[in-house]
Amino acid sequence: MNRTATIRFLKAYGKSMRIYYSFVTGIAGWVGVAHYQFIANTIGERGTSGLVRTIEVPASLTKQMVIILILFLAWGINQIVNDFLGYKEDKINAPQRPMVTGELNRYHAMALSLLLMLVIFLVTWFYLEPVAILPLVAGAILNVIYEYAKGHGIWGNMVFGVMISMCALYGFYACGPMEIYFTRSRFSALALIAIMNALMTYYTYFKDYTGDKAAGKNTIVVEYGLITNKYISIAASFLPSILFLIGYYIFKGFQIELNNIFIILGLMTVFLQVWTGVLYYQNPQGEMTYYSLVTNFRACTCGQASIVSLFNPELGLILFLITYVFVGFLFNLHTNIKA
Repeated sequence: MNRTATIRFLKAYGKSMRIYYSFVTGIAGWVGVAHYQFIANTIGERGTSGLVRTIEVPASLTKQMVIILILFLAWGINQIVNDFLGYKEDKINAPQRPMVTGELNRYHAMALSLLLMLVIFLVTWFYLEPVAILPLVAGAILNVIYEYAKGHGIWGNMVFGVMISMCALYGFYACGPMEIYFTRSRFSALALIAIMNALMTYYTYFKDYTGDKAAGKNTIVVEYGLITNKYISIAASFLPSILFLIGYYIFKGFQIELNNIFIILGLMTVFLQVWTGVLYYQNPQGEMTYYSLVTNFRACTCGQASIVSLFNPELGLILFLITYVFVGFLFNLHTNIKA
C-alpha cells in the first residue's frame, strides 16, 4: 500500500476499534493491577486470604502503564476479530461499518490484529510475567467462541463476561511474581466483573435485534422478544448488586473491609445500572436504544472502577470520574448508528 492508502487503512482500522469500548477491558485490567499492588504493599497476618505479601514486588509505574496500554488496546484489536466473524449480521445491523462498506479490507485488518496480538504475547513473555500468557490466550479464544455462543441465548453473555474477567486476571498476573495464584477474594472479584459485563452485553443486544434475528442469532432478546425483555431489563439491572451483597455478607467472598469511597462509588454504580434497565424498558427499539448505550457502558466501566477502590480508594475515585467523562465524550464522537 502507498502512503495515502496506508493512512486511509489505519483510520478505518482505528474507527473499527471503537475506542469508547476500550474502557471495558482497560478498567477491568486495572482491577488486577490495583489488587496486585495492594498485596505487594501489605504486611501482616490475614490467615490464608492471600491479601498479604509473600514474594510479591510492587510493579514499577512503567510496567503498570505497559499493562494498562495492552488492556486498553485489547478491546479494539479483538473488535476487529468480532467484525470479521460477525460480517453477516453487521450487513443488517451496521451497514456503514468500515469492514462492511469495504473501506477497511477484512483480511488486511485481521492480519494487523494478529500481528499486534503477537507483539503483546512477546512483550508479556519477555518483559512482564510469562504466566500472564494463560489469561491472554484464554481471552483470545473466548473472543472467538463468543461470536458463536452469542446465538445461543444466555451462553453468549456468560462467555463474554468470563472473557472480560480474563483482563483482570491478566493485569494481576502480569504485574510480578507471586506464590498464591488464586484465592476466594480473587475468584469473587472475577465473578463480579464477569456478571457486570455479561449484563452490559445483554443490553447491547437490543439495538441488534433486527439483524440478529435475520442472521439466526438467538440472543436472549431474540429468543424472548422485545416486550418480555423490557421487564427482564429492569429485573436484571439489580443482579450485580444482589450477587455482591450475597457474596460479601453470606459467603464471605470478598475478604477485605469495605471503605467509604467504595460504598459511595458502589451506590452511584447501582444507580447507573438501574437507570440503564429503565432506559431499555422505555426504549427497547428505535434511535434511543442506541444512545442508551452510553449509560450502559458507564454502568459497567464505573462499576469496575468501584472495585479498584477496594484496593486503592483514591485511584478508584479518579478512574470512576475519568471513565464517566471519557466514555461519554468518546461515544459522542461516534454518532453514526449504522457504523
